Amino acid sequence: MHRPTPAATVIPDMMSSWEANVSLGVKTSTSTCVFILLLLLLLDVSLLAGATSSPVVNPCCHYPCENSGMCVRFGADRFDCDCTRTGYHGENCTIPEFWTRIHLLLKPSPDTVHYLLTHFHWLWDLINNSFLRNILMRVVLTVRSNFIPSPPTFNSKYGYLSWESYYNISYYTRLLPPVPEDCPTPMGTKGKAVLPDPKVLVERFLIRKKFRPDPQGANLMFAFFAQHFTHQFFKTHHRMGPAFTRAVAHGVDAGHIYGDNLERQLQLRLHQDGKLKYQVIAGQMFPPTTQEVPITMSYPGTVPDHQRLALGQEVFGLLPGLTLYSTLWLREHNRVCDILKEVHPTWGDEQLFQTTRLIIIGETIRIVIEEYVQQLSGYLLNLKFDPTLIFNDQFQYSNRISLEFNHLYHWHPLMPDSFLVDGQDLTYPNFLFNTSVLLHFGVEKLVDAFSRQQAGQIGGGQNIHQRLQNVVELVIKESRELRVQPFNEYRKKFELKPYNSFYEFTDDKELARQLEELYGDIDALEFYPGLLLEKTRHSAIFGESMVEMGAPFSLKGLLGNPICSPVYWKPSTFGGAVGFDIVNSATLERLVCQNSRWCPYVSFHVPHSDVDLPPREPTTEL
Repeated sequence: MHRPTPAATVIPDMMSSWEANVSLGVKTSTSTCVFILLLLLLLDVSLLAGATSSPVVNPCCHYPCENSGMCVRFGADRFDCDCTRTGYHGENCTIPEFWTRIHLLLKPSPDTVHYLLTHFHWLWDLINNSFLRNILMRVVLTVRSNFIPSPPTFNSKYGYLSWESYYNISYYTRLLPPVPEDCPTPMGTKGKAVLPDPKVLVERFLIRKKFRPDPQGANLMFAFFAQHFTHQFFKTHHRMGPAFTRAVAHGVDAGHIYGDNLERQLQLRLHQDGKLKYQVIAGQMFPPTTQEVPITMSYPGTVPDHQRLALGQEVFGLLPGLTLYSTLWLREHNRVCDILKEVHPTWGDEQLFQTTRLIIIGETIRIVIEEYVQQLSGYLLNLKFDPTLIFNDQFQYSNRISLEFNHLYHWHPLMPDSFLVDGQDLTYPNFLFNTSVLLHFGVEKLVDAFSRQQAGQIGGGQNIHQRLQNVVELVIKESRELRVQPFNEYRKKFELKPYNSFYEFTDDKELARQLEELYGDIDALEFYPGLLLEKTRHSAIFGESMVEMGAPFSLKGLLGNPICSPVYWKPSTFGGAVGFDIVNSATLERLVCQNSRWCPYVSFHVPHSDVDLPPREPTTEL
């Protein structure tokens, strides 16, 4: 228990002087004595009032507890650090226990691990073809996932453990509690009393001056997959506030394909052979229109009725890349239904639909881990989706989407200045809410075009298109409303060394100077701007923090899915060996080529060259 030392109050001892004068025989009148006594009383009261009017700072505003210790406040100015099961002890949870010391001595730095995983091709060729691949993959899964607490801990209303935080799934959970409301500055005790204007931050540090491509070679097929995939669980309930989510499942549930509620799902279903509704255009399957399926979609009034496609996620009409993926998964769902129907002729519509949905979820997770995360990481270790790797470990098959994960995943720099499709350069006004791009060019040409066009680098700042400025400003405003803790506090939470200055945080000295001018202290830098402005790793899509923070959220969410549990992960769950094989052989290329007239170039990485690429179909005019 700790108590700050109070400042000493010095009061002149006038009474002692008065008594000394009396003892020396100095004559003092009664009225003078009374006057002096009253003066002393007034002086004492005023000094006490001044002492008590000094504001008492909540000690937890200083973030005094290190290494995931919990700060518990007692009274106005006392606190205690709960170090239980942190591996540390001491007043501030800073003294490592014996096994913690051993762990720290043996543990390589994140940069060292990243270097080893991205170099020495000859070594990784050997590992990827041996039993060591499974061992290392198990380590990756368990170590990363252990950063995310399960069950969940905090939400935006409760900065302490409570039943409400656990039970009320309408909230995003939080990894760190909110900044206490009674702190002297917005970020605790460090920095300036007023945070920089979000508009100034975005315009000065984040808006693109010149497109900077991702040095890892990620393409628009990757960018649109990121947006399509994550919007099944990033569904902020804006009418209730930024702390709330409409994603009931809090994970990979394919709600972006089937809808996030039963009413929407039933509208989208054909109610025959487990299939989803569709329309046929030029002999090809596409999503139906809202005229055929009267569900709520977010289209502006300028979009004609026959181009308003009815999709599982109400905002997916925004970009042709999102309608492309919606079309691919629609076709894949109905294709799998036909396969299951042939194997199980006695099954009804409901069992065919429900089993196909589980297969689609399994395919999604495999593509995410083995191709999407593989591209994102840049690792030479071939990542593997095999739930059995962690069956012998303690693992909770549940997940809650956190507010920090939601904010972290705003990867708007991926979007280019314009979109190159079949020889045509489509600007944003011609691309946004234009479903005719998909209907006119078709799946094959869009896949081919998006696979060839490079996406932007996420980290390093100044790479967000002007059209997305308002969205980025909103993220910053919401994080302030929700009192998200400073960037350095999250570095500590993920066992990363906090930055000591802005000049350590970025290699750009002028950027460091301006950030210091606006924030006043590196410990006051906000979470989301910190992620986007941090110096990037060499030839990488973003900096250290985005990787080390994002990977644990992703892997815990993917492996925490119920289909990955020992109870679910078996052939019968997926309709037998045929369905299980679809899950275990899923790839992005299979998803596209099994649902297209011809197989275009398809990948999450731009082609290294045009050698051996499939031929492109003749150009058509939009």
